[in-house]
Amino acid sequence: MSPIARAKVRIRRYGRRTFASLNVRNYRLYFIGQAISLSGSWMQAVAQSWLVLRLTGSGTALGTVTALQFLPMLVAAPYGGVIAGRFSKRKLLFATQTVSGLLALVLGVLVTTGSIRLWMVYVLALGLGLVNAVDNPTRQSFVHDMVGSGQLRNAVALNSIEVNLSRVVGPAVAGLVIATLGLGPCFLINAASFVAVLVCLWMMSGSDLQHSVPLERRRGQLREGFVYAMHTPTVRTVLLMMFLIGTFTYEFMVTLPLMAKYVFHAGAGVNALLTSALGVGAVLGGLATAGRGKADVTNLSIAALGFGVCTALVALAPTLTLALMGMVLTGVFSLRFTALCNTILQLDSRPDMRTRMMALWAVAFMGSTFFGGPLIGWIGEHAGARWALGAGGAVGVLAAGFGMLALRAVAKRAAPVSAAPELGAAETERQSA
Repeated sequence: MSPIARAKVRIRRYGRRTFASLNVRNYRLYFIGQAISLSGSWMQAVAQSWLVLRLTGSGTALGTVTALQFLPMLVAAPYGGVIAGRFSKRKLLFATQTVSGLLALVLGVLVTTGSIRLWMVYVLALGLGLVNAVDNPTRQSFVHDMVGSGQLRNAVALNSIEVNLSRVVGPAVAGLVIATLGLGPCFLINAASFVAVLVCLWMMSGSDLQHSVPLERRRGQLREGFVYAMHTPTVRTVLLMMFLIGTFTYEFMVTLPLMAKYVFHAGAGVNALLTSALGVGAVLGGLATAGRGKADVTNLSIAALGFGVCTALVALAPTLTLALMGMVLTGVFSLRFTALCNTILQLDSRPDMRTRMMALWAVAFMGSTFFGGPLIGWIGEHAGARWALGAGGAVGVLAAGFGMLALRAVAKRAAPVSAAPELGAAETERQSA
């Protein structure tokens, strides 16, 4: 076989591995609906950040809006995980996606009519956060119901690619819409995009879903989830790493608008460019993660290290061109980190704990923004945007070191018992993925 023919075979095999979960019809429908809706959500995220800066010019106010949107995730997501375990995930998603669309519609009407005030943005951000506290753990665990354990790592990586492709498309379209039509249409387009999700959910085959055994109603289920997370070393390590990076490093909704306005002295278009560059890198990282790579804490720590270093380099970038290049690299490692976090938690958790662990993942990833948003916004306002972004990079490096130390401690404790123990169900699932 010629070198060209061998290369073609490798490419075909890689493509089959990378997009394997799209062969599942229900997941394919879910993927299509999310592709449309997520682009609208990123349009709203860019427009909302610019709206707050236009109303106030304050980095602290921008951080506060972000914090209010994620406060319910911090407080209520553990309850959302319990709810997701008790009811049909598909029906729950019908409800949460409908309410999210209505909230976007209200915000769009207020902005378009000129009636918007800062307190209204605060209230609507808080309302969206309450919906997401149930929606996020439901969506995360619904992926397993659609594709099963064997395809889970691939599906999670493809989800992350989709999120970040929308991070490219949404902000780019938002920049164009803001420049030509204003802020209001961004929110209205987002409201309309939720219709696609509802249609795709309706078209799914319920008989093809791998329904989890519903949790029975009883006292103490929330506490059980916390106890399980604290006493399962891998789960505990992953959640703590996610909390550190979620609090300080993932505050791009705060840091990138500040970099655009106060470092590069530009407008919403440059903010959209920085956000899109992050998304381009994340797509590249997602393609690598979907096609290969072991889901373990070692690879997770390497991803965290790369994420932190690249974020710090962007903070030091002297020109916009270098900052955009740095954001692409940051996106590669950020995607790999979150995809590995998600996969490890789902496969290393007991099936009856999966929704509750994904709820805690949502708390660590997004709920932590309640603390990180205002703090990073305050640093940006008083010390400068570069310091705000650089602080996130430093914490990413610290999280990587913590992961490696925790992994070493687990290995030392397990060493005396290493006479080939049987694999538990969660470990068997993880290796098969």
